[in-house]
Amino acid sequence: MFHAASSSARATGSRSPRAALGTEPPAKQRDAFFDNAKYLAIVLVVMGHSWEPVKGGSRTLEAAYMVVYAFHMPAFVLISGYFSRSFDMRPDRLKRLVTGVVVPYIVFETAYALFMRAIGGDPDMAISLLDPWFLMWFLAALFVWRLTAPLWKVVRRPVPVAIVIAMLASVSPGIGNDLDLQRVLQFLPFFVIGLSMKPEHFRLVRRRAVRVLAVPVFACALAMAWWAVPRMNTAWFYHRDSAQELAAPWWCGPVMTLALLSCSLLLTACFFAWVPGRTMWFTTLGAGTLYAYLLHGFVVKGADYRGWYDAQWLHRPLGEVSVTLAAGVVATALCTAPVRRVFRFVMEPEMRWAFRRDAASLTREPTKA
Repeated sequence: MFHAASSSARATGSRSPRAALGTEPPAKQRDAFFDNAKYLAIVLVVMGHSWEPVKGGSRTLEAAYMVVYAFHMPAFVLISGYFSRSFDMRPDRLKRLVTGVVVPYIVFETAYALFMRAIGGDPDMAISLLDPWFLMWFLAALFVWRLTAPLWKVVRRPVPVAIVIAMLASVSPGIGNDLDLQRVLQFLPFFVIGLSMKPEHFRLVRRRAVRVLAVPVFACALAMAWWAVPRMNTAWFYHRDSAQELAAPWWCGPVMTLALLSCSLLLTACFFAWVPGRTMWFTTLGAGTLYAYLLHGFVVKGADYRGWYDAQWLHRPLGEVSVTLAAGVVATALCTAPVRRVFRFVMEPEMRWAFRRDAASLTREPTKA
């Protein structure tokens, strides 16, 4: 979902909203590390969604699900913040925000509602642009976060402020579902941390020593997740509910916010440590992760509502492995160039007709850092 960073800080700082989502045409200078990270992360996202219908009978799969959910979306949000460092209210950047985030959100929110009606999962499902369905929350959140990016640049202590906001959200059941605001606020610290990061921060976690340490860290995380499966509500990792809505005392909200933030940042750092920095066979697929993100929901939910997950063998170890491999294949296929060509008119619309000429001309001009 995120465009690759260039090898220089200046190029990195000039990315557009669609760059953070991985939908811009390939740039002359790209950092393979970010393309690799985006591809590997979207594979984990698709795998996590594909595990949901089959994980109930497997404590091991539940533990893996818990670990993956602890860091895959925080990693995406953090990188989104990193590529938002140069965002301001210039007409060309606002135009890209509309064409690269708002338009795909409206189109796919509508498409998913019609899809759910057609396959019988929810024949009465209403089309609502204020209540994001399933995975659409991320585009709504990105729109809000990106608009607030200039504000975070002038705040003296942006990360602590964002953490306090997330903690307050976790004890506020009255926030409601509009634009999935709970997730917007509870994931906010990851965006602001990314917004505050510099290229050297990523170089720090890519050192050999960190890669080695990441092995026991992930091993401990899996062991702790296996222990926590019968004792902890997985919904904490979704960040979509307050503590009271999860039947917990109000004070658990701030405590869990801090605990999960710490765990997520640690596992995200370990994930980045393992991401290859050189060009790999899948590096070019990193530019198409928005396509995989928005399209895989049709595959996963379609299979679920059509009963494909009901086969008993899928709920055994061999079936779980098969589901995992199939999810990796689906994620990879949806990132490929043919898929991007077919759906580019929705993901990357030009829409010159919708904007004044001065905004369009600014977009064609070279972006200055």
